[in-house]
Amino acid sequence: MQLSQLKIIVTGGAQGMGAHFARRLAEAGAQVAAGDVKEDGLAALVESTRGLPGKVHTRKLDVSSETDVGAFVEWAHGAMGGLNGLINNAGILRDGLLVKKDRTTGAITKLSKEQWDAVLGVNLTGATFMVRDTVAKMVETEQKPGVVVNMSSIARHGNRGQSNYVSAKAALAANTVTWSREFASFGIRVGAVAPGMIETPMTQGMNQKARDALVANIPVGRIGLPEDIWVAVKFVLECDYFNGRTIDVDGGLAM
Repeated sequence: MQLSQLKIIVTGGAQGMGAHFARRLAEAGAQVAAGDVKEDGLAALVESTRGLPGKVHTRKLDVSSETDVGAFVEWAHGAMGGLNGLINNAGILRDGLLVKKDRTTGAITKLSKEQWDAVLGVNLTGATFMVRDTVAKMVETEQKPGVVVNMSSIARHGNRGQSNYVSAKAALAANTVTWSREFASFGIRVGAVAPGMIETPMTQGMNQKARDALVANIPVGRIGLPEDIWVAVKFVLECDYFNGRTIDVDGGLAM
């Protein structure tokens, strides 16, 4: 599918990779509906994309709210005059060991239900409902072809202190296969991109010691940039023979 033909939703579009994807799509002439809980970031995105060949439409979106998801998809379809794509990018971190023992006091702490629920609510349940409602709208309007890009992570293979995040990202990669099979008869492809360590507000908020250790282990010798991930996302969007697979873009990093 040509980028200029896209009428596409980008979740988590206020900053980081989501904002970068939205700008790149608008540069290529696409219509973009960007959603995020950060309305100031959405406003900045609109300003930064004025005058580009495509257009970025924005609206507040909390993907952890099923009602919000449904309303956003309906709005996006109306605002863009159609809907044929989704970049399922919204995500959060609430890291913590499942069980931790304090070396000094011996006190035991556990990953809280709040940490678990917050990450699964956005990164898995919200992402799943975004796919469900977007594809349902495409099927209802008999839109084909269509394309969905899920943002997984190399953490899906397992990473210390990220039980919640790993669970969500592994499930998204697995369901990329499931959904590619379920939606094939509708003319809708589903692919995934799994970033490694990428320079975004999310990773900038990591524990500095853990961040430095990860970067030191990246074979290409640097942290990734949103543009590195965009190259892979663009491939999934444009290659009509790519379906049901996940592309790792991690500089060779193994967690």
